[in-house]
Amino acid sequence: MTVYAAGAICWREDKGRLLVAVIHRARYNDWSWPKGKVDPGETLPETAVREILEETGLTIRLGMSLGVQKYPLSNGREKEVHYWAAKVTARALKASRFKPSEEVAKVDWLTPDEAALLLTYEHDKEFLEKLVMLHAQEQLDTKPFIVLRHGKATPRTDWSKGEESRPLLAPGKMQAKQLKQLLACWGPKRVVSSPWERCKATVAPYAMVRGIPVEYKDSLTESGNKAAPSTTLKVIHKLIQDGRSTVVCTHRPALPTVLEELAKYNPLEKLELLENARGIKPGHFVVAHLTRQEPGKNRQIVSVETYGPLEAK
Repeated sequence: MTVYAAGAICWREDKGRLLVAVIHRARYNDWSWPKGKVDPGETLPETAVREILEETGLTIRLGMSLGVQKYPLSNGREKEVHYWAAKVTARALKASRFKPSEEVAKVDWLTPDEAALLLTYEHDKEFLEKLVMLHAQEQLDTKPFIVLRHGKATPRTDWSKGEESRPLLAPGKMQAKQLKQLLACWGPKRVVSSPWERCKATVAPYAMVRGIPVEYKDSLTESGNKAAPSTTLKVIHKLIQDGRSTVVCTHRPALPTVLEELAKYNPLEKLELLENARGIKPGHFVVAHLTRQEPGKNRQIVSVETYGPLEAK
């Protein structure tokens, strides 16, 4: 049996220096990255965000995935830990309410060299090396662009009132409720959607809890994309160039067009993106991590990941 856990390497810059957060656990007398086991009904990204808050007092948004760590436990089981990079803003640092506990006695912000000397476990140093490499390549500081397929909807054969009003099924509504928490792990600040009911209902819970107005684009509907895919491409291009963290909710037939434009920001990712377009399940999404919008530089995809809510029963 595998024990699943998740965490993050929290990082920030101070006067041009890269710093990372390392925790000291008095119970084990070790230094490691903040992490913890998955709670029932929780996805891995949600676990990472919750554990960082509980162990460091920091409220974070996830950056790109740094990979998976596997090692055997003394009871014969295996532990699988998923890690993300997480930039800590000055605001989040100031708002931190860390209090030493039985679980975590101390949180130290260290340079990579200092952290490498202090970390107890060799496998933790592998993630540090990857983080440092990404920072040196100016690929660590990213913004998410999320492409979401609407939740499970009433079958076309069971609905005769027009495609634009076809609603979510009960499992789709549950997915939308779960997406409220899952999307918050990346904290998109802009919500853009097809105006058709099943897309509106999918993004509504997240937009409502975050207080974000939803922007509706006819070019993201099935018919709008089919009639003028070039307009869909332009809409996605403008959204990416805007530079803000964004979630776009659309329909399966429009996904290849949306991801075709996104793939232009890293041709090496094109095949994976287009394969994802065919395989994204209802209520699931692709997260493309793009470098920030900066004068004189083109944005670039540095990582692509796929996630979704737990399967609705």
